[in-house]
Amino acid sequence: MIRVLLVDDQALIRGGFRALLEAEDDIEVVAEAADGERALALALEHLPDVALIDVQMPVMDGIEATRRIAADERLSDVHVVILTNYGLDEYVFDALRAGAGGFLVKDTEPEDLLQGVRVAARGDALLSPAITRRLIGEYVARRPEPEPAGLDVLTNREREVTALVARGLSNDEIAAHMVISPMTAKTHVSRAMTKLRARDRAQLVVLAYESGLVVPRGGRPR
Repeated sequence: MIRVLLVDDQALIRGGFRALLEAEDDIEVVAEAADGERALALALEHLPDVALIDVQMPVMDGIEATRRIAADERLSDVHVVILTNYGLDEYVFDALRAGAGGFLVKDTEPEDLLQGVRVAARGDALLSPAITRRLIGEYVARRPEPEPAGLDVLTNREREVTALVARGLSNDEIAAHMVISPMTAKTHVSRAMTKLRARDRAQLVVLAYESGLVVPRGGRPR
């Protein structure tokens, strides 16, 4: 059973998501919160598999709540998914940097929301990779200089894998591209995440963009 924490300051949105999620046999909403501070307390109490968190809320916003969840070892198995609108690209980027595993737009199709929750619970690939890459790319493109991310600790193979992750490829797709086994691809990804201290694939994508390893808008990687 996938245990979900819903965090949004609008009761109507929480109610709609709860009804949709609890109609599934493998998903259970264990708690709801209207602000980030309450969300932290409930996360510690219930230890959900997935926390669906809105960005803009009173008391404590979703970005700070995400940052605190990611920093708390007791919550290391909680996968944060940010709930957002298309116009909040900078907030999405900051949330990914804070430790969110991905995001979903609030008007997403029901089947996409359900699939997103299941993907997040597995700790698998970044949610909505094409949209996420576009938003990150557009935001990073406005920065004057890339920020160093310590990529010198990676082997050439790990750098190549990191770049492919940032372009939205799954482990199976990376394996096919590099002509290696899926298990080897998974090992390279895991080692890159460990060396860069990335919580998940989402943060690996952010680091790849920040370092200039992947260049936004079709540029050539370093």
